[in-house]
Amino acid sequence: MFSKILIANRGEIACRVIRTARHMGIATVAVYSEADAHSLHVAMADEAYLIGPPAPRHSYLDSAKIIAAARASGAEAVHPGYGFLSENAEFAEACAAAGLVFIGPPPAAIRAMGSKAAAKALMETHGLPVVPGYHGADQDPALLLAEAGHIGFPVMIKASAGGGGRGMRIVANAGEFTRALDGARREAKGAFGDDRVIVERYLERPRHIEVQVFGDAHGNLVHLYERDCSIQRRHQKIVEEAPAPGLDRARRELIGETAVAAARAALYVGAGTVEFIAERDTDAFYFMEMNTRLQVEHPVTEAITGLDLVEWQLRVAAGEQLPLRQDDITLAGHAIEVRLYAENPERGFLPATGRLDALHLPAGEGVRVESGVREGDVVTPFYDPMIAKIIASGEDRDAARARLAQALADTAVFGLATNLGFLARVIADPGFAAGAVDTGFVERHRAALVTPPGPPPDIVLTAAALHRLLAQQQAVDAEPAAQDRFTPWARSDGWRLNLAAAPQDFVFRCGGEACGVSAACDGREWHLSVRARVYRASAERLPDRRLAVILDGVRRTVRILEAAGALAVWAGGESWVLRQLDPLMPPAAAEIGAGRLSAPMPGRVVQLLVAVGDVVRQGQPLVVVEAMKMEHTVVAPRDGTVAAVHFAAGEPVEEGVELIALADPDAAPG
Repeated sequence: MFSKILIANRGEIACRVIRTARHMGIATVAVYSEADAHSLHVAMADEAYLIGPPAPRHSYLDSAKIIAAARASGAEAVHPGYGFLSENAEFAEACAAAGLVFIGPPPAAIRAMGSKAAAKALMETHGLPVVPGYHGADQDPALLLAEAGHIGFPVMIKASAGGGGRGMRIVANAGEFTRALDGARREAKGAFGDDRVIVERYLERPRHIEVQVFGDAHGNLVHLYERDCSIQRRHQKIVEEAPAPGLDRARRELIGETAVAAARAALYVGAGTVEFIAERDTDAFYFMEMNTRLQVEHPVTEAITGLDLVEWQLRVAAGEQLPLRQDDITLAGHAIEVRLYAENPERGFLPATGRLDALHLPAGEGVRVESGVREGDVVTPFYDPMIAKIIASGEDRDAARARLAQALADTAVFGLATNLGFLARVIADPGFAAGAVDTGFVERHRAALVTPPGPPPDIVLTAAALHRLLAQQQAVDAEPAAQDRFTPWARSDGWRLNLAAAPQDFVFRCGGEACGVSAACDGREWHLSVRARVYRASAERLPDRRLAVILDGVRRTVRILEAAGALAVWAGGESWVLRQLDPLMPPAAAEIGAGRLSAPMPGRVVQLLVAVGDVVRQGQPLVVVEAMKMEHTVVAPRDGTVAAVHFAAGEPVEEGVELIALADPDAAPG
């Protein structure tokens, strides 16, 4: 076994590998960019090497720097994690040339499966079913359009060299094809350095089912059952579970055996995932691709098998045989994983950046959390915006789902937008509860899943007021003993000579609504007036920034996080951000700016679709911005005339800057 390994990655997967290596007594070496100097994976590793500036191409994608760090550290092997160089055959070969073991499949297997087109051609020769489509080498746009016509619309354009939803477009008709092809190619080139694509028939309401496979250098191959990854947004997985709901034993065995056959065709060694797209209402399924690495969602497989897949990777890379044979691998229970992202579901799941001002992640029986960040860390625009993976397991799907719902209700993030509320609504959705999942689930239920929770209920407003009142009392109690704590001049709750304490008024703004809470104390408890109702109220601070609120004798627990002058309150699985206003201040003026189009996040302009003077219609694409390896199209919010274009293609932009100004349709440009 190795004595020291280098992890050529960052974030939660680097932390995940470090934990298993430490358990096995293996020393770990981290690499990091300038943006990650204070990251969790750097702190966890035994040693860490700076490899360059934030941009991945100058750090985590620079194989020479990573190999130099491995050799300088004395590491014997390199674990690539997932993403970055994990499926790069040239990197695997460079490791071998430097005398380092690449903890992954052989370069030939990576190449065979690295191209979706080549992989499907190989599978066809071995008799595996594939989705009808064009997987050829000729990339002439006219030929691709003609092939799409032969396949029949709608079709799916996919990057040949990668996955993760990047370089993918659904095309409904021939008129949309050319623009979709251009976008898919640009995105594929930026993410994978390869703009080749394939074109396939788009299956309506399919399921995404994948099988975890493992091989060793002694010819042994097994599967560790399947996962369902059908809940996706922007063609990227956000909820995964194992085993797949609704599969009978015969179909489960057939899919597993087919996956092993695919791995055998590729002469596979190490951890891999064979992905299938399955007809929802029939037994048909088709080979889609093979990922030649560990998957993000591997914890759900570990939960139902009781195995450590990273340990298996290390043992296989060290030349050992697989620890178990197929008949020894058992399936028990159910597990569901969600990916907690810094992103805004209400704005098309745009990634968010910023500081994690406050963070609370769940714990408890049957709950596992994988994260690469801590409270106070910054989510930058350079890398994947994942905050954590939250996994819950139980004796069956209902138990796992209930446990996950509770774990999400116990999760809190403050400082930037997240998909936490969205995930909680997915898990609570009756269709999801029934196992009625497919890749179109999110789009069909989008309105219900992304809608914010509405105005804050009374429990949230009273909790915010009590939080402020307790803080006032704590400040009084903390005053130096030399000061007369009983003098009225030291009180902050309002007082009048010979009269009871004056009521205190709190005004909280949540979204566009301002809500008031009036608090008066009779010496034993507070009387809180909210929306014409008066509550007898008291509160008690609990660990983990929770607050026990008692209203009219009913006790409920909420969590309150505070940062930058704002309060975030979590109650009943939802959250509200409140800002306290001075009730004597006049209302703020309405924002001006209709017709101004701003950058949705930091990035780079990759394509301008209009010029000054152009007349545009509502919904018309105007500019394409690339951020976090994804393209985001900014469209016209209304009809108008382009009055100004502030950035050229290739220029960087900051979040919120004006990209294009619109005037009324009949206004002259200026």
